[in-house]
Amino acid sequence: MSGNSTLWHPGHASLRTDLGRDVATVDGREEHRLVVADQHTEVERKYDVPPGARVPELTSVPEVDRVAPADEVELDATYFDTAGLALARAGITLRRRTGGADAGWHLKLPVSADIRSEVRRPLEEGHGGAPAELLEYVRAFVRDQEVAPVMSVRNRRVVHRLLDAEGRTLAELCDDHVTAQHPADGSPPGHWREWEVELVDGTDLLEPVETLLLNAGARPAGSSSKLARALGERLPGPTGRSRATRPGRNDATGVLLTEYLSEHVSRLKQEDLRLRAGDDEGVHQMRIAARRLRSALATYRDVLAPGSAEGLRAELKWLGGVLAPARDAQVLRERLGELVRHQPAELVLGPVPQRIDNELGASFRTGRSEAELALAGKRYFRLLDRLDTFTSAPPFSEAAQQPIRRGVPRLLQADLKRVRKRHRAVEEAPDQHAQDLAHHEVRKAAKRLRYAAETARPVFGKRAKRLGTRAKRIQQMLGEHQDTVVARDTLREIGVQAHLDGENGFTFGRLHALEQGRAAELEREYPSLLEHLPTRKLRSWLDH
Repeated sequence: MSGNSTLWHPGHASLRTDLGRDVATVDGREEHRLVVADQHTEVERKYDVPPGARVPELTSVPEVDRVAPADEVELDATYFDTAGLALARAGITLRRRTGGADAGWHLKLPVSADIRSEVRRPLEEGHGGAPAELLEYVRAFVRDQEVAPVMSVRNRRVVHRLLDAEGRTLAELCDDHVTAQHPADGSPPGHWREWEVELVDGTDLLEPVETLLLNAGARPAGSSSKLARALGERLPGPTGRSRATRPGRNDATGVLLTEYLSEHVSRLKQEDLRLRAGDDEGVHQMRIAARRLRSALATYRDVLAPGSAEGLRAELKWLGGVLAPARDAQVLRERLGELVRHQPAELVLGPVPQRIDNELGASFRTGRSEAELALAGKRYFRLLDRLDTFTSAPPFSEAAQQPIRRGVPRLLQADLKRVRKRHRAVEEAPDQHAQDLAHHEVRKAAKRLRYAAETARPVFGKRAKRLGTRAKRIQQMLGEHQDTVVARDTLREIGVQAHLDGENGFTFGRLHALEQGRAAELEREYPSLLEHLPTRKLRSWLDH
């Protein structure tokens, strides 16, 4: 992605502009959010307002000294989406707006109830359609579908700026008088009024302002955006349960699987956006989301129609393989770089850190480029299509109707048994190479148990969390063991090349020996973690 988007940064909201997960404090609570390069973050609330409502006096709000004279502006926006409203269904809006100080193309991405991130491009981009750069961010949602105008919105906006004693703008209250018209179907326009409060340099203002607005006749908006309100019944409401109505022990096992799959399909798309925006961590997190989905389909195989998930699991495995080279190079580069930094200077002979960084940096860039190419292809888009179809109506077997209290412990029990069986293969391995492979299989089995325990947490709570934590410890310890296996192979290859180039290979041999020693330590330590896994039937253990 290019890094040339023109952005507006509303004071408190942009704590940093690199990519990653960020934490902001809004009205006294922490908000975890995804931060994408070259974009700003909006913190706002919307309210439905009756026609005759009057904007209340706002100087009683803490820190607000006065309200600037109102500014009025005419805004015209055209919203773009696929024919099936793929963006709107995900809470994303893409518009071209004229009028006001921020005219241009705006891509808004939901982060939480009050927070949205926005990427902007100049009006002249797009050549009659949405700018390719903005569409690239949301390719996991639009895929290879055409994006076209779906709604025109005209807004007469009256802006009230809340100022502190020094004249800084803490927040803006926008009094919007809206007219919306579908550009093609000839339906009569819709009219409504709404208030929008957006933080600028203020922090803890949303709650006190909301109290005044509600007392003036406003109500929390019934729609997340003007587009959502304009679309009305064209846009289906959210599916799935809220946290307040999470599954209970007597609900069907299939309900638990459906919600877990839906959550992680959504996460996969979010991490896709993160990767496309340039965040290297997106490679890792996207791979994890794919693994969780694949693992859940394996654990819950018995509650699905025979063979119905095998093709999907194969494609998720393909996706993980697409992302693996970049991630593996990333992990190894960090690991070996750290190992070299901890060596005495007199034992680092030659340009060792530079060679490691150059070799693995090139491997990462190649892997990332190959991943980006695959994520732009039809095979990936069709995988996303299949995931959407599968999660909207999973092909359940009769076993899916079994109550969670009985069905889920049985499924987790099988995954627990798998971990112990894989460990026995380690003990029976005839040589070191076979033992390394067997350790890797234990790691994968522990990871599957961990993810299976995650699916059970909404119902079994702390006990499921404890099981997942214990499985995770095994996974992490053997994950490091696998890192030593890969590191040793890589050090041998780089060391040989260094020797052929006339450099001293001593340090590479030393690092190899250190990794070999660390592997031996992990092999001795990890069996003790198996002793912390439950030994009695999980149904009674989870209920304890």
